[in-house]
Amino acid sequence: MQIIITSPETIKESAQTFMKAMGDSTIFAFYGSMGAGKTTFIKAVCEELGVEDVITSPTFAIVNEYRSATTGRLIYHFDFYRIKKQEEVYDMGYEDYVESGALCFMEWPELIEELLPEDVVKVTIREQEDGTRLIEF
Repeated sequence: MQIIITSPETIKESAQTFMKAMGDSTIFAFYGSMGAGKTTFIKAVCEELGVEDVITSPTFAIVNEYRSATTGRLIYHFDFYRIKKQEEVYDMGYEDYVESGALCFMEWPELIEELLPEDVVKVTIREQEDGTRLIEF
């Protein structure tokens, strides 16, 4: 599936389209270059899911935990950019997060590719020449 974000004003609509397509999947790996919009899009999806907390990139914490105020659903937002060794991922309890049934949104999954579960949904975000963002999954 493809979603095109034509401007910052349309990101909410794009997040809603993404949510409708999520189905029963819970693990989403977001691929894209630095500045492609991974964090911004995940933030929009979390807001549409009912998260009222301030949503930030978990670059230094590696994982942020949110809860939907409307459904109570737990959401984990990972950023593996700073991971140097797989042991770090195991030490943080990665398997517990992934097997929890909570929604997991992962940035920079290519750094832990071999640890991704089989049922992961791979999402690619690319900035196009005209400044729009193309989301494919």
